[in-house]
Amino acid sequence: MDNDQVELAPQSLENDQVTSKRGLILGFLTFWVLYPGIMAQREEKEHPNGAKEEDLERKKKKEEKAREKEMKKLKAAQKAEAAKAQAQKGPNTSKKNERKALRKDAEDENPEDFVDPVTPHGEKKRLSREMAKQYSPIAVEAVWYAWWEKSGFFVADAKSSRPPFVIVLPPPNVTGALHIGHGLTTAIQDTIIRWRRMSGYNALWIPGMDHAGIATQVVVEKKIMRERHVTRHDVGRELFVAEVWKWKDEYGGTILNQERRLGASLDWSREYFTMDQNRSRAVTEAFVRLYKKGLIYRDHRLVNWDCILRTAISDIEVDYKDIKERTLLKVPGYDNPIEFGVLTSFAYPLDEGMGDIVVATTRVETMLGDTAIAVHPEDRRYTHLHGKFAVHPFNGRKLPIICDAELVDPEFGTGAVKITPAHDPNDFAVGKRHKLEFINIFTDDGKINSNGGSQFEGMPRFKARVAVIEALQKQGLCRGAQNNEMRLGICSRTNDVVEPMIKPQWFVDCADMAKEACDAVTDGRIEIIPKQYEADWFRWLKNIRDWCISRQLWWGHRIPAWYLTLEDDMIKEFGFYNDHWVVGINEKEAQAEANNLFPGKRFYLAQDPDVLDTWFSSGLAPISSLGWPDDTEDMRAFYPTSVLETGHDILFFWVARMVIQGMKLAGDVPFKQVYLHPMIRDAHGRKMSKSLGNVVDPLDVINGITLEGLQKKLEQGNLDKNELLVAREGQVKDFPGGIAECGADALRFALVSYTAQSDKINLDIQRVVGYRQWCNKLWNAIRFAMSKLGSDYIPPEKLVIESLPFSCKWILSVLNGAISRTILALESYDFSGATSAVYSWWQYQLCDVFIEVIKPLFTSDLKSESLKKATRDTLWVCLDNGLRLLHPFMPFVTEELWQRLPQHAGSISRKESIMMSDYPSVVEEWTNEEIENEMNLIESTVRSIRSLRTLLPPNERHERRPAFVLCKTNAVAGIIKQHELEISTLATLSSIKVLTENDATPVGCAVNIVNEHLSVYLQVQGFLNAEAEREKLRKRKEELQRHQENLAQRMSAPGYEEKVPQHIQEDNVAKLNKLMGELEIVEEAQANLDHTLADGN
Repeated sequence: MDNDQVELAPQSLENDQVTSKRGLILGFLTFWVLYPGIMAQREEKEHPNGAKEEDLERKKKKEEKAREKEMKKLKAAQKAEAAKAQAQKGPNTSKKNERKALRKDAEDENPEDFVDPVTPHGEKKRLSREMAKQYSPIAVEAVWYAWWEKSGFFVADAKSSRPPFVIVLPPPNVTGALHIGHGLTTAIQDTIIRWRRMSGYNALWIPGMDHAGIATQVVVEKKIMRERHVTRHDVGRELFVAEVWKWKDEYGGTILNQERRLGASLDWSREYFTMDQNRSRAVTEAFVRLYKKGLIYRDHRLVNWDCILRTAISDIEVDYKDIKERTLLKVPGYDNPIEFGVLTSFAYPLDEGMGDIVVATTRVETMLGDTAIAVHPEDRRYTHLHGKFAVHPFNGRKLPIICDAELVDPEFGTGAVKITPAHDPNDFAVGKRHKLEFINIFTDDGKINSNGGSQFEGMPRFKARVAVIEALQKQGLCRGAQNNEMRLGICSRTNDVVEPMIKPQWFVDCADMAKEACDAVTDGRIEIIPKQYEADWFRWLKNIRDWCISRQLWWGHRIPAWYLTLEDDMIKEFGFYNDHWVVGINEKEAQAEANNLFPGKRFYLAQDPDVLDTWFSSGLAPISSLGWPDDTEDMRAFYPTSVLETGHDILFFWVARMVIQGMKLAGDVPFKQVYLHPMIRDAHGRKMSKSLGNVVDPLDVINGITLEGLQKKLEQGNLDKNELLVAREGQVKDFPGGIAECGADALRFALVSYTAQSDKINLDIQRVVGYRQWCNKLWNAIRFAMSKLGSDYIPPEKLVIESLPFSCKWILSVLNGAISRTILALESYDFSGATSAVYSWWQYQLCDVFIEVIKPLFTSDLKSESLKKATRDTLWVCLDNGLRLLHPFMPFVTEELWQRLPQHAGSISRKESIMMSDYPSVVEEWTNEEIENEMNLIESTVRSIRSLRTLLPPNERHERRPAFVLCKTNAVAGIIKQHELEISTLATLSSIKVLTENDATPVGCAVNIVNEHLSVYLQVQGFLNAEAEREKLRKRKEELQRHQENLAQRMSAPGYEEKVPQHIQEDNVAKLNKLMGELEIVEEAQANLDHTLADGN
């Protein structure tokens, strides 16, 4: 669609009549412009002291505005009259003069009219007098958000009678910056919440921020080391925590401000932080309640241990690196790379001089904590060793040889397995089954402790690995090494190799709560979308392990548990006696509990120094964000929430934990639906990684960035030289020209439209650029409308459908279809389907067809004013509905364009913002299948004619040419004749003629088949590419013959008439007749082509 100028058609008037009429009009307008000033002067003379100074000033400004408005009308009239006069000079020079007039208009334009005035922060945007000629994301998106927020449009009312719809934003880390995953989450959730708000719901979207225990502590530890060269231990716990709060207040929370840039309509009045006072109270209350229910306990269990952080970490903080063979990797704290992917075999001497038994391991250093050797009970090689012992070569410890069919595979290796219960998950289970000794050989920072023996004590674990192998070699016990495929756990925070270690920790007993969570999905209280993830949900919950919730950190929620050291305890070590723990809301409550537990005893209380897992507090988000444990208005109005939207990668780490905590503590499921979005990859399907240079910052897509800018950001990171080189090369390949400025609207629309791609999204930035260009299409559609509606246009209260022209009835009918499909898709969380429905209507139906079809209407004087008014009214209704339909996906540009649309004068139903307006709904009287079918035939005809143009040389393809339409039925001929103007306009024809079967086939034409009843011919005499046309017809004939033969074969198959339903048989007969009809047309076209070429020769 082109951006038309306002046009006035020439009138058939004599020059003197034109001059006379023009003089009268200009004289009248001149008087009208000057009249307010004359009257003002007269009033001032008659009433010199009769008005206050401020009233006169106000009146003066009003009059100036009126004069400016009338001067515009005067200029417009002058231009119109000039155009009319020029039209009388003849059509030959009209296009040339029209171009001159356009250039003259451009020269007369005031550039300031196209620039938005400065808008004070938080006020409604002040729009330019004229729409800019091109869409600019920065200009459009700069001001609206502050006004939305200040106006309270995002705030939900707990007292409202409207039905609630609630989403809790997954709280991003306080240390975080916006990444493309956040962008997808925001785009989807804001689409949902804006749609629901516009659909009459009391929509609440709660923002929050996670204190991110490990990540934040690491950041601040690095900061004080860099600035002051001290560790947290040098500073001390109290001062270090104060330092973290200071950092949080100064730098934390950047990401929530970045959410505003994406247009997130979050209720900021309800913003929370997981470490604020209310949330901290909720966390303590939750711990105490679960403890009192017997669901939290303390025990020695195996955990993922980070030797740099000196804490247990959760499974989600462990990344796994697949190693195929011997590989050297850099490990923090070691100068030289460490060897992985090697299976080392060594022998344990057997007791009583029975020889030895060979075992193998990828972690030789852990043999210092071995307490048994396992064999399969049916392995005859070791039957004689059942109940015997091996002897540890370094400390003489006797290791029982045990039988375990569950662990040992007799076909793998030697069939004998060393058992280290304190440092391996499988061995831990064996140790429990066989009541083995659990020996921890590592200190918290990953060095060998005294249990490892004086020979190795104090060695870092990977240096001890080398030392142990050397010691085994000296004793002649080494049996060689070989490549071994393995998965290595790496801490995502520190890049340290995760060490399984047995530690005293606090755990949540999840068994019964997991069953309740399964039942909630089974009985429909919670729906998981897409449904495929239900299987993962059940599999994980049915095999759930108890949840380790304690962390050896300083930043986080301190565990509300105190240890009693009794005066008469034999061992005073902190935490030694498991029955000496008490739990309470505060120390006073713990003191009372201790007195009840040990009446009359003297003791000393000390709080557990550990903090709770961050997932424990974030798992409370649906209830704590609404004020739990208090009985608040928000809890009563908004719990349970409506939907939880997040990535499928945290279905277990977060979603499942919210469910078990919400059901146990608040008595109901925390949300009714769970929508899991795909994970984002780059355009090549690779995981986004800084080391590959393919990480996409949403703000770079919104604002645009050069290749140099992208590479500068890389250099500011912490990549090593080799990684930096690879990353730079990756950026040059993927973003050779940088990233174009796309704006938030285009990015949001692209991300939401991508959600159909299964469990992964391969993000191509060029697709985002395409949607940014589409925004320009929307912009031009409104510019066109504004030029045709006029400054004095008043929208209709209601359309009278019966009186509308064909194209108007059609666009309203397909608009109904788009509205219906969009709402249905949104209700089923088919966001890709929703964007497709909206995009298709705007692009292919409104812009490509309707606007093109109505253009001639506004340039012709032959059309009645009532027809033009009906078309203007339909255009306005379409744009108003179309912008509201699109708003949840693209909030900024739709607000800007909607505010520019003319509105009902003094209408009380008019909302201040599009986001507070009603979402479009289907209007039954607009639906007209008959008209849609007619337009489908018209569009098919146009497409067929357009495809014929490709046979022409490039410089001839856009010239207007005659076309012929051969109709084989009267019904089809009637439709084509009735819509010749639409076909000519859309297909850019100079003329169109309808032919019947009795008419001679046009000569010098290329032919295309629309259907069995209709074919089109385009006049291409002298420009026809004969070979291309012949090849096209040949391929079409072969295709039709193939379909015909296949269908005929099916219809002649044995038992066809007995087995195939009657309605299908009838359909097949119709299909066969259609194919035969089209085949006949192709054969006729081939004969005509041969005849034409023969005549030409």
